[in-house]
Amino acid sequence: MAIDGDSTDQLVVVGALMGAHGVRGDVKLKSFTAAPEDLFAYGPLLDGTGAVLIEPVSARPAKNHFVVTPAAPRTREDWDAMKGTLVHVPRDRLPPADDDEFYVQDLVGLAVYAGGEQPVGTVKAVQDYGAGDLIEVLPSAGGKSVLIPFTLDDVPTVDLGTGRIVVTSWELWTDEDEGED
Repeated sequence: MAIDGDSTDQLVVVGALMGAHGVRGDVKLKSFTAAPEDLFAYGPLLDGTGAVLIEPVSARPAKNHFVVTPAAPRTREDWDAMKGTLVHVPRDRLPPADDDEFYVQDLVGLAVYAGGEQPVGTVKAVQDYGAGDLIEVLPSAGGKSVLIPFTLDDVPTVDLGTGRIVVTSWELWTDEDEGED
């Protein structure tokens, strides 16, 4: 069963399945929300098509995840087969982002400008390898993606209304100026 009226582009990833816990139908679930326990405040957790995947009855914290007892338990083999599956909630169930915060899906696809005027690419993704968020920019000239720290110093402007991001320096993060000594 899918949530009425929602399309998959209105779903936001909030966590991932980590496999079975025990043999009684429980599942391990990793939260991607800022406050991990908020994962359970948004109603049933959906798969990427909008179908209900887990309706938590209870959840208890574990080392880096939650152990969830779902309303409709599955076998250990079923949960293990779904390990790595992303869980979603409809966008309208999430609180609005603060002025200096953004949902990743709002950034993907925005045009990127260097210094405010020169179009240089499009946001392909937002990555976090442990040292903070990075915007991955697909250059309009082609070539490999460029990773730029998503900090106020490097990305001073994010304007969702006009669909653009301004980076202070494109050359600093690319090798476009190589050979210009």
